[in-house]
Amino acid sequence: MTQNVDLIDQYLAGPQKLRHAIVGMTDGQLDATPIPGRWSTRQVVCHIADFEPVYADRMKRVIAMSEPTFFGGDPDVFAARLAYDRRDVDEELQLIEAVRNHMARILHSLAEEDFQRIGHHSEDGPLTLETLLRRITEHIPHHLRFIEEKRKVIG
Repeated sequence: MTQNVDLIDQYLAGPQKLRHAIVGMTDGQLDATPIPGRWSTRQVVCHIADFEPVYADRMKRVIAMSEPTFFGGDPDVFAARLAYDRRDVDEELQLIEAVRNHMARILHSLAEEDFQRIGHHSEDGPLTLETLLRRITEHIPHHLRFIEEKRKVIG
């Protein structure tokens, strides 16, 4: 057991919070953009799904390699080029859950000191495994605020 068990549990709880946030939404509501300049809920879910494997790869590299380098990704470029308007929200949620379950099994196997292993982000510099895990754990709660905001506007 590590001190990071609570953090891993929070990481695992994210997909259920996301499912709860969109429960009962129709396709029209998922695609609505009631707030100018903001993504639709479908786009938000697709964005989250796109960055789950990115973060899983980063964490795996930090666990397996000696101070690996990894690169950033522009969310707007992903959104513009990866068919967000045609993707199925349930499939996206399944992907998020599968990636997090997969990574949690690996994370639970680590010693406490492994969470201090470092990788080098091309834009953010050195990051520990714990920092990467915190960032991806906070990713869903960060976006839940925007989904809730949209739901209030569309009713």
